[in-house]
Amino acid sequence: MGRTYLVEESIGQYLTELSTKVKPYVTGLLIGQCSPQRDYVIRAVRTPPKEQQQEESLGPPKMASLDEEWITTHASQVSRMLPGGLLVLGVFMIATPELAKDGQNALRKLIFSVEKSLSKRRLWKPTEEEVSDRAALQICSATKKVVCRTYDVQDPKSSAKPADWKYQSALTASWVALGCTVNVNIHIPLLATSPNHDLEKNTKNGLNRWSKQIEDSVFLINGQVKDEDTELLEGQKKFRGNTQPSTQFSDVKVLTQLCQAASARSTATVQVCSGSINLRGAVKCRAYIHSNKPKVKEAIQALKRDIINTLSDRCEILFEDLILNEGPQKKNFGREYHVLPQRLFVPVAGSSVMLSDYKFGDEAAAEIQERFVEMLDQPVQAEDMHIAEDISTVDICPVTDSPSDTQQAQLTKATLLLKLQQNMGLVVAAAVAVLASIFSFNYFSD
Repeated sequence: MGRTYLVEESIGQYLTELSTKVKPYVTGLLIGQCSPQRDYVIRAVRTPPKEQQQEESLGPPKMASLDEEWITTHASQVSRMLPGGLLVLGVFMIATPELAKDGQNALRKLIFSVEKSLSKRRLWKPTEEEVSDRAALQICSATKKVVCRTYDVQDPKSSAKPADWKYQSALTASWVALGCTVNVNIHIPLLATSPNHDLEKNTKNGLNRWSKQIEDSVFLINGQVKDEDTELLEGQKKFRGNTQPSTQFSDVKVLTQLCQAASARSTATVQVCSGSINLRGAVKCRAYIHSNKPKVKEAIQALKRDIINTLSDRCEILFEDLILNEGPQKKNFGREYHVLPQRLFVPVAGSSVMLSDYKFGDEAAAEIQERFVEMLDQPVQAEDMHIAEDISTVDICPVTDSPSDTQQAQLTKATLLLKLQQNMGLVVAAAVAVLASIFSFNYFSD
């Protein structure tokens, strides 16, 4: 029994329109959400055409001209524009009958290339029970026949399995939205051994450590801690037959642990640093979950990944911008302040789901609109773009002290922190002992 894909009805119209323009083929991405029972496809987005493709289209039809790197780059750009809970579910191809045979092999190759490209950028790992099947949709431009198959991207030797492709109206009209604001204050040391002050690599390492804190955080949904295996919508009324978008919004608070568990072993590390990076600000995060009895753990996982992705993505965007403006090699640096791009949200017509993007302060609305058309094939009105947050900054600080002074200061700080932690442990132990004796005295007195 293969997987079932429930597909937004408007996607069928979109693919039909694309099939009338095929010469000789067109590729694209399928965007949606996985769940244990079934998958949901809420958008299909064609691959942006390249200028040279117009010249190639004059010759005989060839599948060899498929630009794998261009398609995977498009997938990486699109994944940045997806809030929590949404991901690239697969790829599609509309091709002429003579290319049908080669099309399936090309789709299989694309699915694994796209997944490899996306997984490199992630700071989180998929869980064992997570769905790892991805869809390969093939449509004949002449007969309009639709063939959907899946491949397991965790298995490089995976063979094709049949899947059901079913259209449904108002698929996301009543999906659940979760939102939170996360205050960020991350201090990342720049090791003196790091060549040329590799800011991007050091930042990613620092974000990796921070992402583990987010994974271990406590999430309060509408002020409550809920058991992960309970239904998210338990106790809430579900309105059937409603085809108008009506978002059920849950406000989430993220409680980050300030210290390690008492049982965890702690060690002090002294490192010689050449400076530091400080990320500060408050980021808006959002996730969407299907309304078919979603579990609390699905919702929290989607929001966790959005928190991690949104900070990682905007740091990537900043460094790409710096490379464009200042070049890839920058051996010396003074103190610098950079502003991270702000997140904005854009509604999807006929849906309760919103897509997102990132905007630098000097970017005009027209540039954002052009990006939505190019990346998501979706026109956007300027008044529909909602900037969700205030400015967040990156502060790059070089060390001005001499190496010996720096080393001594770090050693002193590390020693003080270690002593403080040890003393705190003794104080906590003493307090527990006192409380225990008081409790036992009261107990026996009664």
